[in-house]
Amino acid sequence: MSSDSPFADSLLATKSLGAAPDATAPDGAAVRLLLTLTGGSMAHFELPAGAVSHAVTHRTVEEIWYVVSGQGMLWRRHGGAERIEALTPGTAVTIPLGTAFQYRAEAGAPLAFLAITMPPWPGMDEALPAAGPWAPTVPAGGATSA
Repeated sequence: MSSDSPFADSLLATKSLGAAPDATAPDGAAVRLLLTLTGGSMAHFELPAGAVSHAVTHRTVEEIWYVVSGQGMLWRRHGGAERIEALTPGTAVTIPLGTAFQYRAEAGAPLAFLAITMPPWPGMDEALPAAGPWAPTVPAGGATSA
């Protein structure tokens, strides 16, 4: 695990947000990997201004997101419930296991959020394509383990 502290290989890790993305997520967002513990991992995601992600669902993980900048919309479908909600700085949302989701950034600024993934992100085979409400505008990628 790379780190900005002398505790790089311990549980007391510290890491600054990287200047460049580490990977492209299966939904098309730029990913900057942060830290990982046994129970979960944390990463920063950014979708360009005006862009639309690919709709996906996860096989084994669930997530909690916290929006740090930009504005956008999030579509989620879980069982019989389906909704579209605004994403604005300070908003937190959950992506429970088995939830199909897709998001888009409003024009003017990228949409950026932190995500805690539980358990830690296992690799690019984790995300499965789903049918969402919008046509994606970014290429899909394959994120590395966080």
